[in-house]
Amino acid sequence: MQTGKPDFLDRIAQFLVLAVGLFSLLFGLFMIISPLDWYTAIPTVITTGPPNKHFIRDIGIAYATCGFILLYASANIHMRWMAALAGALWLSLHGILHIYEVSVGICSPDVFVADAPGVLGPPLLVFAALAILFVRQRIAPAGLPKKAVMKAVDNLNPGESEYMKDVAAAPGHAFEKMMHFSPAANHRHAAPAALFHAARIGATLIEDCGPCAITAANGALADGVQKDQVNQMLAGGSVLAEDEKLGFDFGQAVATGSAEAFAIGDRIEAQYSRDVRFELAMTAAIVRSYPAMKRGLGLTKACSLTSMEV
Repeated sequence: MQTGKPDFLDRIAQFLVLAVGLFSLLFGLFMIISPLDWYTAIPTVITTGPPNKHFIRDIGIAYATCGFILLYASANIHMRWMAALAGALWLSLHGILHIYEVSVGICSPDVFVADAPGVLGPPLLVFAALAILFVRQRIAPAGLPKKAVMKAVDNLNPGESEYMKDVAAAPGHAFEKMMHFSPAANHRHAAPAALFHAARIGATLIEDCGPCAITAANGALADGVQKDQVNQMLAGGSVLAEDEKLGFDFGQAVATGSAEAFAIGDRIEAQYSRDVRFELAMTAAIVRSYPAMKRGLGLTKACSLTSMEV
């Protein structure tokens, strides 16, 4: 899923959903506020029969509702991709209705061609935006089928899905709750990638003898951290550059409950910002939950820390 600030393609996807949201909202408001003016403004509508202000306003409400949902989704498209799907649902069904009508001869091909940009274009743009995110795996896991998430976990680190099977089998929608929780450990907006992942891996190594650390290391590679830097982190961080060593030590101090976390955190805040300190603190605190959960489920055994690399 997405880690760090949105890149160019992320912004393209966000813009597409935002544009369709604005179009749907304004189009719907036009129908609601002035249904007869809307009726005469769209040439092909006249061919469908006499105007009915009540039905025009009904359709306007549907358009405006889709617009509101899509605008909500566009503000955080990576986490709210399911809202974007919901916002595009009625627009898609509306487009399918137009396809059906031309296919059975209810409307002429000329009318369909004239309507197609405004009817089929908006939902297709939303689906194009979501395709950009899905292909690049830039969405939150919440909402994905369990099998898809389990496969992604195994692809990232084979064999690490064992504890997730327990989560998936637990009652009370535990799996869905876990999927909403997981992105918090990956939140990076202001922090440099190497600094962030140094703190993340440092905290993980305190709790874990290997598997979770490798998962964290693979996440660092996916976020653009150099392989040699990642391996230095996995080796204990002693030869890391000064800034990355600061993040690594901070992660370990947070994970061990050391009083040094205060002094190191103050240095990070002074050198970078309060936001960076927050992001490092949050990932160091949350990433510990995964090895702790496996330990609680009896899925890990005592072992000594050994040399690891990716």
